[in-house]
Amino acid sequence: MAQAMKTPQNIAVAYRQEVLTYEQLDDRSNRLARHLVASGVGIESLVGICAEPSIELVVAVLGALKAGAAYVPLDPQYPPMVLDSMIADCKPQVILTMERQRKSLEGQTSTLLFLDTDAAQIAQSSGERLDIEVDPQNLAYVIYTSGSTGKPKGTLVEHRGVVNYLSWCLDRYAVGAGSGSPVHSSLSFDLTVTSLLAPLVAGRTTILLPPSIGIGSLSHTSSTHQDLSLIKLTPLHLELLSQRVDPERAMNWTHSFVIGGENLLSKGLEFWRSHAPNTKLFNEYGPTETVVGCCVFEVAEGVKLGHSVPIGRPIYNMDLYVLDSALNPVPSGDEGELYISGIGVARGYLNRPELTAERFIQDPFSIDGPRKMYRTGDIVRSLPDGNLEFLGRIDDQVKVKGHRVELAEIEAALREFPMVREAAVIVVGSGSDAKIVAVLCVTGEEPALAAVRKHCAERLPKHMVIDQLTLVEHLPSTINGKVDKKQLLLDQG
Repeated sequence: MAQAMKTPQNIAVAYRQEVLTYEQLDDRSNRLARHLVASGVGIESLVGICAEPSIELVVAVLGALKAGAAYVPLDPQYPPMVLDSMIADCKPQVILTMERQRKSLEGQTSTLLFLDTDAAQIAQSSGERLDIEVDPQNLAYVIYTSGSTGKPKGTLVEHRGVVNYLSWCLDRYAVGAGSGSPVHSSLSFDLTVTSLLAPLVAGRTTILLPPSIGIGSLSHTSSTHQDLSLIKLTPLHLELLSQRVDPERAMNWTHSFVIGGENLLSKGLEFWRSHAPNTKLFNEYGPTETVVGCCVFEVAEGVKLGHSVPIGRPIYNMDLYVLDSALNPVPSGDEGELYISGIGVARGYLNRPELTAERFIQDPFSIDGPRKMYRTGDIVRSLPDGNLEFLGRIDDQVKVKGHRVELAEIEAALREFPMVREAAVIVVGSGSDAKIVAVLCVTGEEPALAAVRKHCAERLPKHMVIDQLTLVEHLPSTINGKVDKKQLLLDQG
């Protein structure tokens, strides 16, 4: 870490009462990296990380990267069936974890390295920096997202995209101007890249928050930390914080809010525009497949907004195209599908060549040689000032409380439940009121909601478990024979 040479005694990471300076973080991550290399880990190796927020989590991320490997977040809060599926798909060479996760990882063929109980063994390696040259096109991390086929898919993100995004962060968000950033979301959620890594690149402090308290741990930092560099969060988080944070503490809490994960409504900014007028508000858009954020809109003081906030313009080295079904640019103001090209576009999906070929296609507009562009499935339009406005989706993918959800994945899990003949899933409401509703046709006795929820909880991450169950004789269908989800929404209204 270059920053360790510049500011060795500055606090790099803090978790509760434990802190590491940049010098200590550099030393510990170097020792871990050398231990991994000695175990056979190298360029393009996959290293799983299954750990809750802790000092060790940050050491694990940096240690894997310094060894030349790509890290794969394996959220310990996920059900064992989900973790087993992800591990079976990516087959990590090593899984970095903690002793308390041993039972949930029993039976895995990957080597398990326990960052707490194996600490003495790891510490025997040298703390000197390794001389490993990583190509910009090598993998940095693999993050799993919801899959329309019923199984999560791993997105292959390269170093060049991460470096490009972090360079943008440091410049546009002025990360070095504040004291650091709190991390309140899982490593499996790619918005965490911003609050975890940007402060470390800027020489500031990454503040890890306990996972069990939820949004309360983030709101509490308004009384324990002021002058933060940025807070990265979803619109729902922002809405909940406005109900919990004292207006006086909101004033100097953070230099910037970077908001992403789902469509941002202008009403969600009212509290902060009123009580924290000096805090910059950024609406950041970007699928996991294009490294966290590729398009940003800053809400300037006094600017008038419509119902929703624009998603803005592309960041460094990224191009955005609004195209029709024949890949022709649509006139300004017309609706079209958003395609993303540039240095931040991921390599594709792990072990999914057909889906990769479908979603990552050749960019016909490139003037710098062959490159790929990512088909987002998002419908947008260009506003008169050149900013883009998000309008919706062309498929069943939704955002629920900041998480990307393929409804087909939930439907696939429901069809595995005994007695379920047909299943359709819709989302009713928005923001904090959003509910995942399962509409089922069953054979035999009516299943209890608790039983269905338990079945889903064993197969899906927590944010994808249904909230409400409705039974019908038959699912409504469109003229094309597909489930009519618009009618289902009307029926639920």
